[in-house]
Amino acid sequence: MLRFGLIIGSTRPRRFAQIPADWLLAAAADRTDFTLDVLDLREADLPFLDESFPPAMLGGAFANPKANAWRARLNHYDGFIATVAEYNHGPTAALKNAFDSAFLEWRRKPVAFVGYGTTGAARAIAQLRSIALGLEMAPVRSEVTIGLEPFIAVQNNEKMLCDYGYLNRACTALFDDLVWWASALKAARKKLRVVA
Repeated sequence: MLRFGLIIGSTRPRRFAQIPADWLLAAAADRTDFTLDVLDLREADLPFLDESFPPAMLGGAFANPKANAWRARLNHYDGFIATVAEYNHGPTAALKNAFDSAFLEWRRKPVAFVGYGTTGAARAIAQLRSIALGLEMAPVRSEVTIGLEPFIAVQNNEKMLCDYGYLNRACTALFDDLVWWASALKAARKKLRVVA
């Protein structure tokens, strides 16, 4: 069975990110093809850019023990989903830093994005797709964008994300794409290890 990590990409005290994270976990509970574990950036408490050299120059190693603990956790997963807030047309610094706080552990693994806010975090997701490619990840095409109307309605406790059929369908498509890519890339990674 595949194993995916759900990165909660905001560390704000009153973050909305917990709502889509809980919704994704509930939807994933019905799946038999993967498990979904939470990777909360609050708990990871990653340092910001305190390494003397880029990890590419050190074979992916980090000096900071928190970064190494983060790397060790990531190594167990076949793919990732990140909840994405948009701050000033980009992703949160905490989420970008989480991607920068590992190197080899991301390679040749798929990633999917669930954005929320006035534009569904579309601009932040676009940037994260480019970042993922730089890390040799495979960003999947399907994404969930929780735009202004559901964002406000859910925030005001008038509705829940599961009340929106199109969001549920987008979630299913995201899961299906992530499973396909994770299966293909896992098999390819195994083959490369045998050949190498």
